[in-house]
Amino acid sequence: MNFQVTVLKILVAYPDGFAVMEDLKRDMAILATSGRDWADRTRRLAARVPDLDIFSQGLVERISGGWKITSKGRALLELMEARPTALERAEAPPVLETSATSSAPVPPLRQPADRAKRRRERRERRREARERARANAS
Repeated sequence: MNFQVTVLKILVAYPDGFAVMEDLKRDMAILATSGRDWADRTRRLAARVPDLDIFSQGLVERISGGWKITSKGRALLELMEARPTALERAEAPPVLETSATSSAPVPPLRQPADRAKRRRERRERRREARERARANAS
């Protein structure tokens, strides 16, 4: 998984492109464990911009406990995600399709409302598990 591409993809999914470090780390962990599709996708995107450095190139800025994608970062991400030109396709080695590779596109990152709902559900499940553990211990 390409860290810098993943950061850009996560930040662009947040309102105003800003995410606090806790949210970034959580989203990175989810994507890192999501399987080969995400790793392959970020590797392909990163190959289109080999000298990518999100901080020194001004694509992401650090502000008040989090990171924010800049307009330059959004533009580069759009360029990376644009369909390859005929010349790029000719230069790229052919990719073999396997049964493990799905042809469906990777779904977009969840929106903040979905994240908040999942967070509440997770907290509730953890609370219930603690209560069950206490009841079983006594």
